[in-house]
Amino acid sequence: QVQLVESGGGLVQAGGSLRLSCAASGSIRAIDDMGWYRQAPGNQRELIAKINSVGTTNYADSVKGRFTISRDNAKRAVYLQMNSLKPEDTAVYWCNADIWYGVQRRNYWGQGTQVTVSS
Repeated sequence: QVQLVESGGGLVQAGGSLRLSCAASGSIRAIDDMGWYRQAPGNQRELIAKINSVGTTNYADSVKGRFTISRDNAKRAVYLQMNSLKPEDTAVYWCNADIWYGVQRRNYWGQGTQVTVSS
């Protein structure tokens, strides 16, 4: 069984920072792309940052220059450093990963963590 477990959400004032973490566990053979999504009330879930197995990153325009995605392959973890947070960053954040479990490659989601940015 493969799981993604997130931590690090919470309440922060505008201009502040938070760091989200997501660790994979289980019988994992390899992890390909890892990413972070978010969904604000009334909006669709959107991909905000992605990192592949060799560290190439991509960001949504809304977070570029403020958020940084990174991964630690030895720990099977992905992180999202969020700086200069704005009230519009308030959302539920999920990590996502393409994981090889035996001979199968499947897409997995974390449980989600709430980030609230107060003005």
